Amino acid sequence: MARIKVPIGPQHPALKEPESFNLVLEGERIIDAEVKLGYNHRGIEKACESRNITQCIYLIERICGICSHSHSTTFVQAVEEIAGVEPPPRALYIRTIIAELERIHSHLLWLGVAGHEVGFDTLFMYSWRDRETVMDLLALITGNRINYGMNKVGGVRRDIDSEQARLILESIDLLTERTEYYIKVAVNESTLKVRLAGVGKLPRETALSLGAVGPTVRASGIPRDIRKDDPYAAYDQVDFNVITNEYADVFGRTLVRIYELLESYQIIRALIQNLPDGPIAVKAPRKIPAGEAVSRYEAPRGENIHYVRTNGSEFPERVKVRAPTLANLASIREMLKGGFLADFPIVIAAIDPCFSCADRMIRLSGDGKDALWDWERLRNYSIDWYKLRGIDFSNR
Repeated sequence: MARIKVPIGPQHPALKEPESFNLVLEGERIIDAEVKLGYNHRGIEKACESRNITQCIYLIERICGICSHSHSTTFVQAVEEIAGVEPPPRALYIRTIIAELERIHSHLLWLGVAGHEVGFDTLFMYSWRDRETVMDLLALITGNRINYGMNKVGGVRRDIDSEQARLILESIDLLTERTEYYIKVAVNESTLKVRLAGVGKLPRETALSLGAVGPTVRASGIPRDIRKDDPYAAYDQVDFNVITNEYADVFGRTLVRIYELLESYQIIRALIQNLPDGPIAVKAPRKIPAGEAVSRYEAPRGENIHYVRTNGSEFPERVKVRAPTLANLASIREMLKGGFLADFPIVIAAIDPCFSCADRMIRLSGDGKDALWDWERLRNYSIDWYKLRGIDFSNR
């Protein structure tokens, strides 16, 4: 049977963000796949070098709207380690509450997207209705539905009062009831089970060798979770289970996320009921001493890593982000192999990708010159590249 190459993206109805895939097909079967990054680069890491630490927190938070607290917490944890600043217990509890609310928000959003990708729009509407409840809670506590602006070096900016705590617990009880219904739907409803079972297989050994993270690796039977493996914030103060599944397919990744919702509800209840008294922040120096640190965080999509290097000034010397989507991209090729072209959208969606988190730019020296390109040179190169293809952006 003849092989054909089908390009998908970077603009395609099946993709919510610009990304490019070249699929090699025999009939309807995917024989191989190529993943191409670089269509959504925003230069956030480089931009941090020209901003002070406080400004960087707000910039880092905008790497991803769904994981904004994940990124800002990972960053401030690195800065606090370098500066020798220890946030008070109440601040750590509040950070963890926001972290789990964000995880619930992300998983409910993903469940709706997964339902939509396979034509189960009723599930999409139900889960996104419940997502609104979570976003209302985040707005109640932080003032924003996304990009919460809660973190600062040394603690958090807003407290949780008794009335807010009561509303959080009431909402969690409601969400628990609805999530238990989603579990019944996932396990018993043929629309999901038949459509997702056996799709996007990623065996345990392959997941380990390719460095998969988050629900992707846990659905291959590997109990890898930074909250347990390297506890941060207040995770060492609460008891919860790391959810795994042996199916190693899209259906397994669905079950992992749904059951993780129940664990998140349990964590939030425990934190609210045992919220310690005291301040929500300590004073931190404006200029951070010279040093470097690596911070790890279990974002909704998986392990998030930030490297920060400082030089004694207000400005970081280097900021490097390894988002979970980048860690999971290597697994996509293996998940697609042997599957049908029609399964492509849900296989990609199953890692809950955020390509704007993952996109980076590297320097290539093809002419023997090892020169760093500035923004003007990069812009001119882009204009010339498109001119060769009949498009002129020079006046835009």
